[in-house]
Amino acid sequence: MKKQEKIFVIGHKNPDTDSICSAIAYCDIKNRTTQDSKYIAKRAGQINEETEYVLNRFGVQPPGYLSNIGTQVKDMDIRLSPEANKSMSLKNAWDLMQENSIVSLPIREKDGTLEGLITIGDIAKTYMDTTDSYLLSRARTQYQRIAETIGGKVVEGNGHGYFVQGKIMVATANPDKMKEYVEENDMIIMGNREEDHLQAIEQNVSCIIVGLGIEVTEKVLKLAHEKDIIIISSPYDTFTISRLINQSIPVKYIMKTENLVTFNTEDFTDDIQDVMIKHRHRAFPVIDKKGKCIGTISRRNFLDMHRKKVVLVDHNEKNQAVDNIDKAEIMEIIDHHKLGTLQTMQPISFRNQPVGCTGTIMYQMYGEQKLEIPPKIAGLLCAAIISDTLMFRSPTCTLQDKMAAGALALIADISIEEFAREMFKAGSNLKDKSPEEIFYQDYKKFIAEGDVCFGVGQISSMDADELKEIKERLLPFMVSECGRHGVSRVYFMLTNIMEQSTELLFYGEGSEEMAVNAFKMQPENGTIYLKGVVSRKKQLIPPLMEAAQMSGSDYV
Repeated sequence: MKKQEKIFVIGHKNPDTDSICSAIAYCDIKNRTTQDSKYIAKRAGQINEETEYVLNRFGVQPPGYLSNIGTQVKDMDIRLSPEANKSMSLKNAWDLMQENSIVSLPIREKDGTLEGLITIGDIAKTYMDTTDSYLLSRARTQYQRIAETIGGKVVEGNGHGYFVQGKIMVATANPDKMKEYVEENDMIIMGNREEDHLQAIEQNVSCIIVGLGIEVTEKVLKLAHEKDIIIISSPYDTFTISRLINQSIPVKYIMKTENLVTFNTEDFTDDIQDVMIKHRHRAFPVIDKKGKCIGTISRRNFLDMHRKKVVLVDHNEKNQAVDNIDKAEIMEIIDHHKLGTLQTMQPISFRNQPVGCTGTIMYQMYGEQKLEIPPKIAGLLCAAIISDTLMFRSPTCTLQDKMAAGALALIADISIEEFAREMFKAGSNLKDKSPEEIFYQDYKKFIAEGDVCFGVGQISSMDADELKEIKERLLPFMVSECGRHGVSRVYFMLTNIMEQSTELLFYGEGSEEMAVNAFKMQPENGTIYLKGVVSRKKQLIPPLMEAAQMSGSDYV
């Protein structure tokens, strides 16, 4: 069965009820109408109290948090590595690497954790070291591995034992001459002469290797058995045996175990590029979230990375989007705001309607797809419309929003007015929140022509006293916050839902002048009272942007 492609559906940073609920609804629509892809709702920030109340009210889990949509190691074509352990011979490791066309072989514990790394270069270096006659004993090489490497078999002795002392010799001289250079515990490669075999046994060698498939005599086998001497028979000639035998040492003897450069599947590719450049390895082991080594990557993998695919809802501004949005592949945008700064590499489906809420567009999509709206989803979308239109008081509210909310309320079996009061009450319960949490609960950043960067936060409440208290707490915080994240002017809307008005707070050089020019009003006690202004999108941002772009202004 073909694996489904993941596509993330996500709203803007500092998500509001509309961005969260619309993401959930759109995933429901797409997952019921497509088969090749799996749509997954995500959020780009902390859920506020209002949204949390709505999700709990309808028993829906919040989307998972996604702070960065950039490509990660897991988005690369990770080269899966064959099973390899430290006791295998170099020849086995070499054969594995040749069969799988890899240059680096991770060596793993039984539980999958990385224990070491061996490369083609490491093995080649060992082949070139032809003068070390003690290599096999220092590496504590198993006799069985030696037999396998030279294509032979152990015909006498314990093949599971280890060669731990002595050198390797080729015995070509007569028995008398052997006495001069063969020492106890040596490993001797010999021909077919019985007298040579007997002399080696007499000198207490640890192992005798005979080539060309020669069978040793019963006398030799008996004496070797009595002295616990290993006898290995190989079909190869003496030269071939001598050439191959060093390949029998265990991988653990030469594998690297310290200062290994590894990457995790969750690492972002932007963070690992410099490391790859600094360490000129051919391949780097990759560790998954469970701590297991799953394979390797190389610099070549940057050429065929799979960018994450994403659908954006309730925004189309780059500075409001999840971090690294330019590294993702935007598939669709569904929004109800002005055109923003996002760019795509190819044409996409972009649905943008002049309605008060993205949730209204979702309601229309259910109808277009002839899908029944689940009561839980209907409740979420109704809440989104109530929230974004301030229960139909916002000038952004259209007849389509009201009709959609009414139909959704019937499906969800809720009273709009009663539910709205509960929802707004939950959302404006800010007594236990810090000024920073309040400020960024519903905050957006904007850039006007002339590189004027300003941020606007908003709190809506049905309680005038609560708004007054919030104002006292926010004013000092705005002073310290101005200048952060490249924002030179900060504004905050204290919106009274019942009175349909906003008290606009501001701070930063040029912020007062920009507000005065935008609304043609003078501040009173350091703030501007805006009667009838409740919508940031439609009533506040357009005049502020226009004021910021005025040519010849002293404050731009």
